[in-house]
Amino acid sequence: MRVLIVEDEPFLAEAIQDGLRLEAIASDIANDGFAAQELLALNTYTVVLLDRDIPGHSGDDIAREILAEDLGTRILMVTAADRIDDKALGFELGADDYLTKPFVLRELIMRVRALARRSAVAAPPVLEADGLRLDTFRREVYRDGRYIALTRKQFAVLAELMRAEGGVLSAESLLERAWDENADPFTNAVRITISALRKRLGEPWIIQTKPGSGYYFGLPADTERA
Repeated sequence: MRVLIVEDEPFLAEAIQDGLRLEAIASDIANDGFAAQELLALNTYTVVLLDRDIPGHSGDDIAREILAEDLGTRILMVTAADRIDDKALGFELGADDYLTKPFVLRELIMRVRALARRSAVAAPPVLEADGLRLDTFRREVYRDGRYIALTRKQFAVLAELMRAEGGVLSAESLLERAWDENADPFTNAVRITISALRKRLGEPWIIQTKPGSGYYFGLPADTERA
């Protein structure tokens, strides 16, 4: 999952990003409508947290553009406008949910997760394959019934690989999905995280490397499960 935070109050935007990061949710920040347009053109987001009253293109304009693209991106409007008429207009513009300021961060995260589950491309909350069980709601991983403790980033990478259902994901793709826009494209973070994941999950390796292409989830072809 990747979230775009469209908020012109830097401290609030950073606080939301920090809260999402603690839940292993990658996010980017746009402090005005122009930046939001640029990021939406470059990346695919599961949920957009959208303040309606922002500099540049208004939040209403951004909502209309997201709706016109019809990519399954969900919109959570987060704004101080709390009158019923404001909320009605927000939903008419394409909002999937509406949260008024001030709000409790935990509630925002619950709403983000709920919207992600409603997304047309959302994976089921529990992923199971080759003896591995990953619960995205409880953030728990078990292999053959054995609990495995993972860091937030390891959990996020594993979830993306399992959602791909055996498809190969490049390091660049994983970097885009599980890290934010500030990640260095030349970093070894993906390789290091994959290496640590393999050690945590144990043998036989359940994350494979396709030379020159990337990584995929699954047991080696010559491995038979009992």
